[in-house]
Amino acid sequence: MPLTFGASTWLWTSPFRSSDAELLKNIAALGFKAVELPIEDPALVDAAALRPILNDLGLKAHVCGAFGPGRDLTHADSAVRSSCRAYLNDCLDIAATLDAGFVAGPMYSQVGKARQLPADERQREWDLAVSELRHVSAAAADRGLAIALEPINRFETDLVNSTADSLRMIRDIDHPAAKVMIDTFHMTIEEPDLAAAIRAAGKDLIHVQVSENHRGVTGTGLTPWTSFRDALREIHYDGSIVIESFTPDNRDLAAAVCIWKRFTATQDEFASRGLAFLQQLFSPP
Repeated sequence: MPLTFGASTWLWTSPFRSSDAELLKNIAALGFKAVELPIEDPALVDAAALRPILNDLGLKAHVCGAFGPGRDLTHADSAVRSSCRAYLNDCLDIAATLDAGFVAGPMYSQVGKARQLPADERQREWDLAVSELRHVSAAAADRGLAIALEPINRFETDLVNSTADSLRMIRDIDHPAAKVMIDTFHMTIEEPDLAAAIRAAGKDLIHVQVSENHRGVTGTGLTPWTSFRDALREIHYDGSIVIESFTPDNRDLAAAVCIWKRFTATQDEFASRGLAFLQQLFSPP
């Protein structure tokens, strides 16, 4: 099957609302065939109302979580963990309604927890994440879904930084619904060999986000794109490749991801240039 190229709504807005139909129309008009919906507040997203809009536009939906303060499956307080599970259940319900297939993201812990912990404390948090995500995996499977664990860089978490880390976590979870995803931005920080990491993920890789090492337009940085493409072809990856970056127009979002400048005159230009690069990169040999 041919690859599907998509874009995250974070390129244009935050938080995403189901009333953002014009944005979805714009994403489709730019030539994308998939859209990634970051669910910052599930109450803002009416999945039943969104589904016919997405179908009419020919956009495949993907759902990812946002794991800010209070969404932490490794928290010592069981009430915080329960609240995070409830949020993930909402995300799973949205994904099921949209036929998204999975919920993606660094759902094992709150983003921003980057600490020097004693080995026993780190193991305690790892074990908590594994136990909690086993329940989340079962909840996903009950809805016909999977989860896609995203490793993120050392400045944003101290728990799962590399593809090897995420693979070790899903082995420990030991549930068929537990899978992995990759994001090239984080990979350029953490992976010694991007292609080897993709090959190691193999059949467990179900989602791919792309972003340059500097978060700019895809194809304008240091990412080894040829190796990236060849490794995906080698493992016969046939899912979506989604451009993820962030609008500088939302000051809170831009500050959270340390984007201090505009990469292109408009976000539409950012998206369309990135898409053109991916289409050329993956054109038949």
